[in-house]
Amino acid sequence: MIYQTFAQLYDQLFDSSMYQQWARYTMDRLPHLTALRCLDLAGGAGRLAVLLAKRGLAVTVADLSADMLALASQHASAEQVDIHLVQADMRDLSALPTYELVTCYADSFNYLTSFEDLQTAFNQVAAHLTPDGKFLFDMISLYQTDTVYPGYMYNYAQPDGKEYFMWSSYQNDDVDHGVIHELTFFHQQADQTYHRIEETHFEQGYSLNQIRQALVKAGFSQIVVSANFGQRAVQEDSRRWFFECSK
Repeated sequence: MIYQTFAQLYDQLFDSSMYQQWARYTMDRLPHLTALRCLDLAGGAGRLAVLLAKRGLAVTVADLSADMLALASQHASAEQVDIHLVQADMRDLSALPTYELVTCYADSFNYLTSFEDLQTAFNQVAAHLTPDGKFLFDMISLYQTDTVYPGYMYNYAQPDGKEYFMWSSYQNDDVDHGVIHELTFFHQQADQTYHRIEETHFEQGYSLNQIRQALVKAGFSQIVVSANFGQRAVQEDSRRWFFECSK
């Protein structure tokens, strides 16, 4: 398979077990199990949306990337489930209706690199959540941005040597708690040369206090924070925070 977009690469290499964990975290926190309208923000290739749809939810995937949404359509068709696909920026959901559930995982909010954008996104979620609805999401912690990621490297090679992936992360010196990810993928073509795809991703860390303040300002009054997909209390070395919010 020759990768035409980075979306296809991301979809293949992402740890699929995490989608199962996000699905369990989500379903464990629903007041009832079926007939809920769910908006999965930054839902990417639709892997989580498919799992939730199989459990009876009516899922809309909103993502900024048309390539990701095309993959989501393929996965939904392969699994014979219906999901609604919308190309949208999480900072402007004005074209969408309200939902009983809004989810946003895989530290997607950390890709908003200003606190003002984060506040805007939370405001948009609150405006599109029913009064008794739930907002579930995760974000990477400051321990992850400041301690784990600087100097982080991950290299992957298929045994046949046809595919290679290199991931390097380092601190963004221009902003507090900023991280830069440099991702490079090589795929061997028929003439034995390699096709190279590169992307640079920027993530921004926010303190728990900042996130709580933004949620309260957006109108959320009940906020539960945990770690390890809701299985542990937050510790100083927690790498990912999970949020369960309602108005």
